[in-house]
Amino acid sequence: MLVDSERAYRAVASRDARFDGCFVLAVRTTGIYCRPSCPAMTPKRRNVEFFPTTAAAQSSGYRACRRCLPDAVPGSPEWDLRADLASRAMRLIGDGAVEREGVPGLARRLGYSERHLSRVLTAELGAGPLALARAHRAHAARTLIETTTLPFADIAFASGFASVRQFNETIQTVFATSPSALRAGAQKRRRSDAPAEPRTGTITLRLPFRPPMDAEGVLAFLAARAIPGVEHVEDGVYARTIALPHGSATVRLEPTPTHVHCRLRLVDLRDLGAAVSRVRRLLDLDADPLAVDEVLSADASLRSVVAATPGIRVPGAVDAHEVLVRALLGQQVSVASARTSAAALTRALGEPLPNGDEQLTTLFPTAQAIAERGAEVLTGPRKRIDTVLAVCSALADGSLQVHVGRDHTELVAELQALPGIGSWTADYVAMRVLGAPDVLLASDTAMRKGAGALGLPSDVDGLRTRAKSWRPWRSYAGMHLWHAAALADSHSNTRRTA
Repeated sequence: MLVDSERAYRAVASRDARFDGCFVLAVRTTGIYCRPSCPAMTPKRRNVEFFPTTAAAQSSGYRACRRCLPDAVPGSPEWDLRADLASRAMRLIGDGAVEREGVPGLARRLGYSERHLSRVLTAELGAGPLALARAHRAHAARTLIETTTLPFADIAFASGFASVRQFNETIQTVFATSPSALRAGAQKRRRSDAPAEPRTGTITLRLPFRPPMDAEGVLAFLAARAIPGVEHVEDGVYARTIALPHGSATVRLEPTPTHVHCRLRLVDLRDLGAAVSRVRRLLDLDADPLAVDEVLSADASLRSVVAATPGIRVPGAVDAHEVLVRALLGQQVSVASARTSAAALTRALGEPLPNGDEQLTTLFPTAQAIAERGAEVLTGPRKRIDTVLAVCSALADGSLQVHVGRDHTELVAELQALPGIGSWTADYVAMRVLGAPDVLLASDTAMRKGAGALGLPSDVDGLRTRAKSWRPWRSYAGMHLWHAAALADSHSNTRRTA
C-alpha cells in the first residue's frame, strides 16, 4: 500500500482529491471501486478495502464507478518519488511497453527476469504486469469510445487488444457495461458545441491535475527553449510535434484552472496511451503540489517565492533522446545559444512532418540521423561535437539506454562515464526524463544566482548543504531558484533601461 488503510479511510471520509490516483477504494457490498474524492455516500469502514492501483481492484473482481470515473484521475506522484522497480515498471506500462513488446520486453528494459518482475509488481501493486497493462488498455479504449466515432473494432486494436471479443469482455468486466452503452452515455453528456471527433485521428481530451498548478511557469520554460517547426507557444497554448512508436503526432496543450485541454492528432491511434503518458510527464501533471509547497515553505528564504508561485512544476520530456541531445548542446552556453544550435540541427536533419501546418513542420532529428550526418551540421567546440556524435551513436545502436524505466543512479553513472558529459548534464537529463523530484543542479550558474537573490548560499557546497532540508523536492526548489534568477535579470535590465 502507498498509504496505510486508516489514513486512506480518513481521506475518503473527507473526499480529499489530493489522493485521487494514489489509491482506490473498493466497496465489498456493491462490487465497485472509486476514487477517494467520489461524491457518493461514504461507506462503512468494515465494508471497504483499499488497492494501490485500479488493476489490483479489477483483479479482485471490482468494477469502476460510473459516477467518479476512478481511471480518469492524475497518476500517483509515488512513481517518481519512490523510483524503485515497481515505480519504473509503472512508467513503462503507462507508455505502452507491454502492448508493444510484451512482458518479456518490459522485463528486459528493466533488467530483471519476468518471474521476478511479476512477483514484485504483485506484492507491491496488487497486480502483475499483464493486469496492469489491461487496466491501461481499458482506459485508452474508454477514451476512444467516448471521444471519437471510430468503429469498435478499430478501437479494440488501437487500444492494444488482441481481438474484438477480448475488448468487449474487458469493457464489460471493468465498467459493467457495453461499448455501445458507454458511447451512448457520452453522447448524452456531451454539449451540443463539443461533438465527438471524426475518424481523422484527432482526439480532444481533458488532462486532470492536482491544483494548484503554475501553468504560466511551465509554458515560459518551454517557450524559452522552443525550436521553430518543432514547438510553438502562443496565447497560453503550447504545441509541438512528437515521434511516437507507431508514427508521428502533434499535440496542442492549453492549461485551464481545473485541467489541461489537450488536442492530439495521431497518425496511428495505437499511440494514444503513449502520447498521453508523455504529455503528462512533460507538464508534470501527476505532481503533488501541496506536499511540495509544504516542505519548501518551511525554509524562511523560500517561503515568499513559494507563496507567490504555488504549484510550481518541473517540466519533463516527450522524447528522452531529444532531451539528452539538447542538454549536450546546452553545456556551458546560454539557453538562447542552445536553442539556436538545436534549431540549426533540426532544420538540417529533422524529418518533415506529414500533414504539418505553418507552426509545426518538423520532427526533432533521430539519434541515428545525428550520428550519421551530425558532423556536417554541428558547430562549436570540437569536443562538444564529438560528444554529441558519440552519444547519438550509442543511442542508435542501443548500447546506451535512456528511457523512463531506467534507474536514476545507474543512468547518471552511465552518462558521467561517457567522455564530455559532466554531472550537470547527467543530473539534468535524469530530472527531466525520469521526473526525478530530488535533483539539485547546484553547479548551475543561474541557479546559484537565484539562490543569492533570495539570500541563500550561492556557492556550490553551501547551497548543497542548505538544500538538505528541501528533500525530497529539491528539483522543485531548483525551479524556484531559476525563477528568482530570471526575475533578478529582469529587474536589472529595467534599471539599466531607466
